[in-house]
Amino acid sequence: MPREAPYLEIAESLRARILAGEWDVGTRLPSRARLADEYGVGRNVTQRAMDRLITEGLLEGRAGSGTYVRRPRERMRMVRSRHREDRGGSPFRADLRERGVTGTWESHSQARQPAPAAIAERLGIGAGEPCVVTRYEFLADGQPVQLSESWEPMAVTDGTPVVLPEMGPLAGAGVVARMRSIGVGIERAVEVPRPARATQEQANLLGISVGDLLLAVERTYYDAEGRAVETADIVVPDARWEVAYEFGIDRPSEA
Repeated sequence: MPREAPYLEIAESLRARILAGEWDVGTRLPSRARLADEYGVGRNVTQRAMDRLITEGLLEGRAGSGTYVRRPRERMRMVRSRHREDRGGSPFRADLRERGVTGTWESHSQARQPAPAAIAERLGIGAGEPCVVTRYEFLADGQPVQLSESWEPMAVTDGTPVVLPEMGPLAGAGVVARMRSIGVGIERAVEVPRPARATQEQANLLGISVGDLLLAVERTYYDAEGRAVETADIVVPDARWEVAYEFGIDRPSEA
């Protein structure tokens, strides 16, 4: 078996030493030059190793001071349930508010985008039919924690005040509230979770490393007639979130 790149081996060694308690939270690590001498490698190798641990959230660099062991990031729980939409406003913001964290997002919408074949199949429309696509970067206390790409058929929303999800009177209210405002009642959502690895673009946006473990959730909303009115690909970094699915149990009716 080929050996890993030297910087990955050193990153693994430093990670093990930190987790073993050799350096406590808040402790400054030896300089890159000193670590390079210790491991018998060039300074650029220790630089890459420490940069990787900074990206992972294990270390933090302080300008003009050095590199320190960082307090571990909290791994938050995201609960996916039938009640997520009942709390008012954005489910994402409500999830974080319950944990004392401020949830915000940045978004960019484009109208009249032709639906790719895979998206069209999920929406039950013809390939190339016009949609509104919105790309989101979700933030927790200003740090990126989740990505999403949403597609809505323009046949559903064209000519209404909510055609663009993040503009108009219900900007940021969520898909269910927006659709309800134009007489479209969403009755169910189907979610398909799959494990994935971060691409370069996803890693850059989320502040993680290429190849890090993700949970990719394919979600589609359906109205009372079974028509798909929105589908989205949600990307959640495994290091920051654990995802739990909550199911209500219907009680048998009394005779």
